[in-house]
Amino acid sequence: MTLTLVRPPSSRLAEGLLTHRERTDIDLGAARRQWDGYVAALRSVGWPVQVLPLRDDCPDSVFVEDTMVVHGDLAVVTHPGNDARVPETEGLDALLRGMGLRTARIEPPGRLDGGDVLTVGDTAYVGLGGRTNRAGIDQLASLLAEFDLRTVAVPVTKALHLKSAVTALPDGTVIGWDPVVDDRSAFPSYRSMPEEPGAHVVVVDERRLIVSAAAPRSIDLLSALGYEPVAVDIGEFEKLEGCVTCLSVRIRREAAD
Repeated sequence: MTLTLVRPPSSRLAEGLLTHRERTDIDLGAARRQWDGYVAALRSVGWPVQVLPLRDDCPDSVFVEDTMVVHGDLAVVTHPGNDARVPETEGLDALLRGMGLRTARIEPPGRLDGGDVLTVGDTAYVGLGGRTNRAGIDQLASLLAEFDLRTVAVPVTKALHLKSAVTALPDGTVIGWDPVVDDRSAFPSYRSMPEEPGAHVVVVDERRLIVSAAAPRSIDLLSALGYEPVAVDIGEFEKLEGCVTCLSVRIRREAAD
């Protein structure tokens, strides 16, 4: 089973939260076109897409990755680190169970944003910082233990989420933009990228990667490494500290699950 979950942008997108960037004007029409292009890119690489119901009352709801962490047949509904985003998790348990997934929740005082969780091999790296706290990490670690995943807390102080600073290539190499990576030594294999958007990739398979069109030098580097980047324009979402990973939740399950 492979499935990608997305949520359309709210008409209040311009009111989205900002932490490390100055607010600039958001073109909602352009954002909607870019979201359509992102969804089209997912479908073009063979990923089925399910569109979650619009949450027009939640400005940040398009960044659906923050509301859940899915591993195997378990979907962990998060308790977002900013109270304004907690309503985005309403109704997710029933929806995910309807897809055949088991569900669990991060409970207060735990705080966890899905954008802080990066799984590489048998390790779940979790950003410990502004949106995710130790209690949230401990709860997630307990839930992921059944999959023999070890959970490692990684400091995040220079970026919104861990995956705002680093993601991973199919071979397990963690890639990042050095100015916002707190501790490169946390990762056994690390490669610096020449642009901030180039540090964010969605792995499709062993060759193909979805990456921001705003990172041409990174796209060239990834191509030189033998990958096939699929470029998408998400400029309006990048103004709100978004990236290619946070606009979707990718569910990968073996058929026998």
